[in-house]
Amino acid sequence: MSQGSSLPPRSGARKAPKPGKQKPRKKRSFFKIFFITVFGILLITAGFLAYLVLKVDDAVGQIGVENPEVVIPPEESVKAKSVALVLMGLDSRSHGGGLNTDVMMVAAFNPNTKSATVVSIPRDSLIDVEGYRERKANSFYADFYSMALNDGLKKEAAYADAKQEVRTVMSKLFGIDVKYAGVINFQGFSDVVDALGGVEVNVDMRMKYKDSADGTNIDLEKGLQVLDGDQALDFVRYRKSNDGSNMSSDFDRNRRQSEVIGALTDKMKSLSGVSKLGGVIEAVGNNLTMDMPSDEIRSMMAKYFGMGKSDINFIALEGSWRSPYVYLDDTKLEEAKAALQAKMAE
Repeated sequence: MSQGSSLPPRSGARKAPKPGKQKPRKKRSFFKIFFITVFGILLITAGFLAYLVLKVDDAVGQIGVENPEVVIPPEESVKAKSVALVLMGLDSRSHGGGLNTDVMMVAAFNPNTKSATVVSIPRDSLIDVEGYRERKANSFYADFYSMALNDGLKKEAAYADAKQEVRTVMSKLFGIDVKYAGVINFQGFSDVVDALGGVEVNVDMRMKYKDSADGTNIDLEKGLQVLDGDQALDFVRYRKSNDGSNMSSDFDRNRRQSEVIGALTDKMKSLSGVSKLGGVIEAVGNNLTMDMPSDEIRSMMAKYFGMGKSDINFIALEGSWRSPYVYLDDTKLEEAKAALQAKMAE
């Protein structure tokens, strides 16, 4: 008589998995996704940083001067020592004002406090320093450039000579060593604002002015608003309406310049601003020239990156208007001198 099979029934060959047996696999899947995500973020960040490095290198090559023979000791670098520079803004439009500087600022940067003092000079200020004929502030650069050309210098050399002469004048005016000079055209200002997606400012009055001769067409309502690049430029340059109402002085314009620069520096620190730095760097590179060595520009960008409005002390020189000059207030000028000198000494 045959015996039944001693093997267990087929249905019992596999035991049902106990609850929870697949959890380790889920953990492994979670960590796998997590690490892939982190790796992706790092890869994107690295790519963005590489993109910024390339943008910086391109921009610095356009902005600064390359001179392998000039070696700056580490202790004299902008990374370690306070530095002062003069920044001039030109109207580069086809109907613009040539080389007259509508904007002139002297800034002192201190690496120890990672802060700056910026003094705005009214364009019509009468400047009288030893060794130079008295002039309006906005005519120095143009006059020095013309004189250099008349002395037989080529264009690039004449531009360099003009920057050096303006530095000397500003050094004498404020009693500090203004080491470098920069010239930015108005298109650069507009492009920077656009690269950041606009700038929020409080327009202090109704501004409406049109001049077909130079292409000006200002039309801004009063109030808090986000301005694009052209509008921001209109805001800082506005003088009066066509009907003569809503007049603005040099002092008003200097205040607006400081307001916009402060808002831009704060926006560049924000997350949205950081993501747009490539466009900002490109805009600056296309429109700014300096007599600062390229390596020093890189060092300065790295040292002062992240500096915001609260780190900058804006001072606007004041005075009285007696056509055709602004006569600077001696007390305010001395206060500005003291502030710049203190920043250099911190």
